[in-house]
Amino acid sequence: MSAGRNVEQQIALQQRPPSLAMPSMAQRPRPEPGFLPLHGGFRDHFVTTPEAKYRCESCRLVLCNPRQTECGHRFCENCITDLLSKPNPVCPADLEPLFEDKIFRDVCCNREIMALKIYCRSEKNGCKEQMILQQVMDHLEVCPYFEVPCPLGKCKEKMMRKDMSEHLNRKCKHREITCEFCNHKMALTELQLSSHQHDCPKAQVTCSFIRYGCSFKGLNQEMREHESSFASEHLRMMAVRNTTLEAKVEDVKSELMERYKVLPSLSSRLAEVETQYEEMREKNRQLEQKLVSMQMLMSTHSEKLLEVEMELRELRPLRAMREEVEALRGSVENMRSIVSSLDSGRVGSSSGSHTLGSLEQQLSRHDDMMSVHDIRLAEMDLKLQVLETASFNGTLIWKIRDYKRRKQEAVASKTLSLYSQPFYTGYFGYKMCARIYLNGDGMGKGTHLSLFFVVMLGEYDALLPWPFKQKVTLMLMDQGPARKHLGDAFKPDPNSSSFRRPTGEMNIASGCPLFVAQTVLENGTYIKDDTIFIKVTVDTSDLPDP
Repeated sequence: MSAGRNVEQQIALQQRPPSLAMPSMAQRPRPEPGFLPLHGGFRDHFVTTPEAKYRCESCRLVLCNPRQTECGHRFCENCITDLLSKPNPVCPADLEPLFEDKIFRDVCCNREIMALKIYCRSEKNGCKEQMILQQVMDHLEVCPYFEVPCPLGKCKEKMMRKDMSEHLNRKCKHREITCEFCNHKMALTELQLSSHQHDCPKAQVTCSFIRYGCSFKGLNQEMREHESSFASEHLRMMAVRNTTLEAKVEDVKSELMERYKVLPSLSSRLAEVETQYEEMREKNRQLEQKLVSMQMLMSTHSEKLLEVEMELRELRPLRAMREEVEALRGSVENMRSIVSSLDSGRVGSSSGSHTLGSLEQQLSRHDDMMSVHDIRLAEMDLKLQVLETASFNGTLIWKIRDYKRRKQEAVASKTLSLYSQPFYTGYFGYKMCARIYLNGDGMGKGTHLSLFFVVMLGEYDALLPWPFKQKVTLMLMDQGPARKHLGDAFKPDPNSSSFRRPTGEMNIASGCPLFVAQTVLENGTYIKDDTIFIKVTVDTSDLPDP
């Protein structure tokens, strides 16, 4: 990097006088953007996604000058200052009160954050360098892709450091040039804005009366003599040109008068056309309203028709199977009555024994068929039950009963988590479910309820866009009259494996380990009749049709 910088300085010094040479390293302006963000945390592009413990509980960015509260949560210095400026400040993570004298600098966390690797802040300009966060300013001092201002005071332009040499030598409006006639040196803007070109005695100029027909060309010092000696000739040229112009003006006046005569008829015609245009616009507006109404009505009918077809498609084989099973049961009962009558009335004849054996074989075969149909009927009943409880509009309402028992099982590590029933963004959309840890998971273990969102393997995944990008909202429903529901929302990370097309039964869950503190959950009105309700909403507004 230093070799390239020396070449740049050398070229500039060879082509420019000492007064406008490239500034030294000590004189170069520091990179304009400061190291610390003006508000909130770091917005740099990190090479590896930082862990959740490095993110501010307020702005959700990577912590800047981290401060830790008494309840164990971390905030950026600016974010905690904003929170403390409010009356009765509380921690947004667990609603615990905040006290300024119980908040301290987290030096260890700050050291770990400064060691995280990031891409150069000039990445958008083409820089591929990587460095730890602490080294970013040292790199920007020499980065060839970093934008810096022109060192020439009056120039306000900015360019990448690698383009500085070309800017100073070819593009800058304030660069120094030499008059081609008298070899006088000055800034380009001074030459363009001043009268030097007009006053330079050795400049080649043309007579100012060239538009009237004078063809004289010569040096500036010869032009004054020409203007004084050819004054009368110049006046004659102007008079001839003026006479020609007056004749053209008369011709234009005549043409305008002719056009003015037809102007009234054109104005009345234009008024008629405007009236017809307004009438057509009104009719078109009415037709558009009718068309929108018809489209909405057709869309509603199409959705209802699709729902009915889906229900009929599932119910038809179920009804037929039930009728077949009932018929088989009737046939079996008839055979059993025949066998019973034969068994009570037979004396031991060979024909009776043969008939009874045949009937017993048929009865056994019918029993086997009925068992198979009973199994299929049970499977269809289960499938119908899933269809009846499934949601196809991207919204899940999950009712979790026996909260105390399930919580104790989670604390005892018997059942750590629970899965909800599947729900969908549409009949042919994404298949999803929710996963809950009543005793918390990860950072929230033992203190919080953790709630996650899961993308599942669906039947129509091949027709859907991947990765999954829809906004997800997680919510704990308040069953009290205040309806103060607790929720959190996030946009999926397209680089996370949690939102790629599933290859197994389901992807890795993604969500909120610190969704809600157990003290808030169990001391509020979120639990009623030993039951809680979880709501998950997936934004389906911008989903394309499969």
